[in-house]
Amino acid sequence: MSDAGAGADSPWLIVGLGNPGPEYAGNRHNVGFMVADLLAERVGGRFKAHKARAQVVEGRIGVPGPGSRRVVVAKPMSFMNLSGGPTTALRDFYKVPVSHIVAVHDELDIDYGALRLKLGGGDNGHNGLKSITKSLGAEYHRVRFGIGRPPGRMPVADFVLKDFSSGERKELDYFVDRAADAVEALVVDGLERAQGTYNS
Repeated sequence: MSDAGAGADSPWLIVGLGNPGPEYAGNRHNVGFMVADLLAERVGGRFKAHKARAQVVEGRIGVPGPGSRRVVVAKPMSFMNLSGGPTTALRDFYKVPVSHIVAVHDELDIDYGALRLKLGGGDNGHNGLKSITKSLGAEYHRVRFGIGRPPGRMPVADFVLKDFSSGERKELDYFVDRAADAVEALVVDGLERAQGTYNS
């Protein structure tokens, strides 16, 4: 589906990546879910189960009026390494062009709390991105939330599936809030302006 056929009011699909279930809720790997939860709160909706194996909230972001944008905020319920299936099903259901999809995810190669917004690119070993790219191609937006590298010789898989440390948790709400702001800026103002404000 091309942007030309999308129409001005084609919704944006914001996909927070994570693993479903309370045992994963505080993990570093689940920061995408945390940002999605905050965005859902901001649009004033509650997550509902969707047949695409995802929880979704529909709403609008931006100043009310012609400048606001329709959004679907989603959390795939398929586990991280199968995120592409629900994302593709939601794209088809809501008729969203790939360039209107934003994946929010944890990123090892960025310092804790730093953000990078980009369009396209590789998956950098991230299983959620790998799955989405396999299903949709790479030309979707990413909001990368830095979690830093594991200390010492801790395996990456153990690190991402651990909860944020007590020190990190002191700033986590602030960083999640900033990431949600970055998603909104990307959708409303465009990638370049959002990068200018939030890329660090």
